[in-house]
Amino acid sequence: MNASRGDMIRQRLEAHLTIVEMELEDQSHLHAGHAGARAGGGHFRLRVVSPDFEGQGRAARHRLVYRALGDAMRADTIHALSIEALTPSERE
Repeated sequence: MNASRGDMIRQRLEAHLTIVEMELEDQSHLHAGHAGARAGGGHFRLRVVSPDFEGQGRAARHRLVYRALGDAMRADTIHALSIEALTPSERE
């Protein structure tokens, strides 16, 4: 994983959400040649467990994650982000 991008993602999420568990995988290598990859943006898979998601639907949970990541989602830092956002009671 690109350590600086991964570290930045983790730091931003931890600064804005109460994190119980987080798994972040850089899947950029699976998208070699893709337009976003050529532009420098990374492809990531995120599994995050937070009590902040209680009472929130899927779209609202994703908005919380996007808000925490801020301009990284609009810059060439993150091109694609697959999100699994769970409450502590929903995790397996």
